[in-house]
Amino acid sequence: MSLSSHARLLVSQFPPVRVREALVGRDQWRPVPPATDRAAWARLPRMIQQGLIAEAEAFLGYMWPALPATRFLDFARDGNRGRYEEGHFARRRAVLALALGECTEGRGRFVDDLTNGIWAICEESFWGVPAHNFSGRAPFAGAHRTPQAFALGLPDTAYRVVDLFAAETGALLAWVGYLLADALAEVSPVIPDRLTREITERILVPYRTNDDWWWYGLIPDRHVNNWNPWIHSNVLTANLLIEPDAETRAATVDRVLIGLDHFLAEYGADGGCDEGPGYWDRAGGSMFDCLSLLADASGGALDTFGVPLIAEMGRYVYRAHIGGPWYVNFADGAAKPQPDGDLIRRYGAAIGDESLVRQGVATLDTAVGIWPPDGVSGSIVQTHELDAALFHDTRHILSASRRLRVLFGGTVPEVDDRAYPFVREAWQADIQVLTARETGGSAWGLFLAAKGGHNAESHNHNDVGQFLVAVDGRPLLIDLGVGEYTRQTFGPERYDIFTMQSQYHNLPVVNGVGQAAGREFAAREVKAIIADEAASLSLDIAGAYPQEAGIITWRRTVRLERVTAEHAARVVLAEEYALAEPPRSLALHLLSAGTVDAGLPGVLICENRPRSLVLRYDVSRFAVTTERVPIDDTRLTPVWGDHVTRIVLTARNPDAHGSYEITMEIAG
Repeated sequence: MSLSSHARLLVSQFPPVRVREALVGRDQWRPVPPATDRAAWARLPRMIQQGLIAEAEAFLGYMWPALPATRFLDFARDGNRGRYEEGHFARRRAVLALALGECTEGRGRFVDDLTNGIWAICEESFWGVPAHNFSGRAPFAGAHRTPQAFALGLPDTAYRVVDLFAAETGALLAWVGYLLADALAEVSPVIPDRLTREITERILVPYRTNDDWWWYGLIPDRHVNNWNPWIHSNVLTANLLIEPDAETRAATVDRVLIGLDHFLAEYGADGGCDEGPGYWDRAGGSMFDCLSLLADASGGALDTFGVPLIAEMGRYVYRAHIGGPWYVNFADGAAKPQPDGDLIRRYGAAIGDESLVRQGVATLDTAVGIWPPDGVSGSIVQTHELDAALFHDTRHILSASRRLRVLFGGTVPEVDDRAYPFVREAWQADIQVLTARETGGSAWGLFLAAKGGHNAESHNHNDVGQFLVAVDGRPLLIDLGVGEYTRQTFGPERYDIFTMQSQYHNLPVVNGVGQAAGREFAAREVKAIIADEAASLSLDIAGAYPQEAGIITWRRTVRLERVTAEHAARVVLAEEYALAEPPRSLALHLLSAGTVDAGLPGVLICENRPRSLVLRYDVSRFAVTTERVPIDDTRLTPVWGDHVTRIVLTARNPDAHGSYEITMEIAG
């Protein structure tokens, strides 16, 4: 396991000898109070105690969901992920709730139901989900690298797979064993023994002995993504909590550091997350979990929060923020990702960035419905206890580590201004993403986000040159995002899904041809200009299209112009193109949230309350149609409603060379 010198960020700071000197012994490490520390649990705020007990009471006498083999086979048979996952996650949610309820109350009322849940999970053949199932054992060796990865159907118990949710389950059970070892042993000493054995055999040994995990970073030409720090955060937790041998425990930390360095090597100096804010929670956010664990388990000796790259990875969150619950959501990212506000504010405290602390605090406020309805900035009136926001924002989080961090994570500096920072603009050159707003410090007004990049990014859509425009903190020219995950989502037919296609992004279609997938389909000559009066991104997107489109160059410039004496704030889209010959057809597609009024020639109104977005185009050059795109999807409908609108601006008699502009401003 060797890394190039530029990628050894953590390993270079924490060589094996330092790890061994710094780690606190397992028996001495107390990351949170166990249930036997009644005084510590009694000090929790009364509201939190009541909430945790009420959650646990919902699972008294719980009928644990059945997970039969035929339900596991759903994914292989018809591509459905949800039917099995519903029961899988319900079991784990119940175990966490029962464990925290018992720790809080301490009367033994929840122990039997918790025992049933632990036993049910330990009886599962695979702690992960069917979509992540494969085998490295002959005759299936290598199947996880091919479209035949899921041909197995059922899990191969002779080959332990460490996926996202197997690792998450390992950490959950490690925490349960740590918190409630005495109570579980009173039921039967077999229980804590089995917990340790199952976690070791299913998670720790496979992690320590297999170099072939794609997410670890050693497979040539296979990029890692959020799986890497997410899995590492749970492997590290389980290792630190249950491994009795000091050398094995330290050696596993060494291995984790190398794996995390592979993840960090994917990042540029700007800390930009090409997976988007929705995945940042388990990319940069899980990196924060890992680094926090290392610092805590070493008494602060293994601390990397002063490293510039680590700080920039945290700041990405407020650079990608639009307003309230809305974030820039290129590719598979969610427009309303529900980030972990507590994690964000703690990240900000760790790197000494007050703006990031504010981002986290305001995120908590938004989670309980406190965000200015008109999007105006300013201190939010404090109408609730922070404890209420924390509990509301984190009770849906399955991660035991994060729930416990909320309860016992120590103090985070408060800020006088609880509003989002609303940074005026940011250019992240490594991921080629520009964000800019009309006025810094406020969501009021216009917001622009635009990207370059290439069409082999993590969770890629064919979207080089994509942009979105928001009004008063709400996206109106949008990036739709991704629908409910199925087998097709990450299979060879991914780009048959309409949400992945450039034709359903704010991009041109030439000769009926959209962009193509692959690293070679990329932006060229990318340039961002940021000034007081305007912020713009200019790039040639011709390289993102296959040859049959017939594009020689397509220079796209998207510019947010702030208020001047000549005009109100506006966004200008300017296109200049050269084609091999006059095209058979040329159209610009734009996707809008909700309803579009195309009744006035040369004017399109993307309707919004209280203020709409007005687009102006040259009616002599374009014919306009609007298409209602129905939305019926568990991921997309809660965000966009039952439809969005695709605007198609079709060029009249287009030449081989041409240019045009479309302006966008707020109505009134």
